[in-house]
Amino acid sequence: MTESCLKMVLVTPEIPYNTGAIGRTCVALGLELILIKPYGFSLDEKSVRRAGTDYWKHVTLTEYDSWRHFLEARKPVRDSLYFFEEHGAQSFYEPEYQRDAYLVFGCESAGLPRSILEDMDDRVFHLPMLDSRVRSLNLANVATAVIYQALRPQLGG
Repeated sequence: MTESCLKMVLVTPEIPYNTGAIGRTCVALGLELILIKPYGFSLDEKSVRRAGTDYWKHVTLTEYDSWRHFLEARKPVRDSLYFFEEHGAQSFYEPEYQRDAYLVFGCESAGLPRSILEDMDDRVFHLPMLDSRVRSLNLANVATAVIYQALRPQLGG
C-alpha cells in the first residue's frame, strides 16, 4: 500500500486516551496527525503514550497554536476539508473523499466551534446511529471509522 495523503485534524482535543488511540491508527495507516491547541492534557502524559503504546514515537505529528494558524500555514482547499459532527447534514458514507483530505474533528465535550463551521454546511458529516438513547460516540471510534471509510478506495474496499 502506498502512503496516504489523508490528514487527521483534532481541534482542541481534551482526552489523552483518544488522541493516543487516534495517533496509533494514524501510524497504522500512514496518516499525519494534526493537533490544534489548546489541549486538555500534556502530550507527554503517560495516558497519551499508553493509548498509542510504543507507536506514539512514530506518529507524524504537526501542531498549531490555533485554527487560524493552521489555515494560514496549510492553506487547505475548501473541498479538501471534511468536518465531523453528530448533527452533520450528510452521512460520512456520502462523499468521495479526496486523496489529500483533511478529516477534522472537534473536542470531546463540545465538538467543533461554530466559527470553524460557518458557511461549511455542505462539508459537515455525521456517523449514523440507530438508537436514539445514544447521544454521541467516542471520538477515537468515530475517527477510526471515518479514516477507514475515506481510505476504502486505496484499501481495495
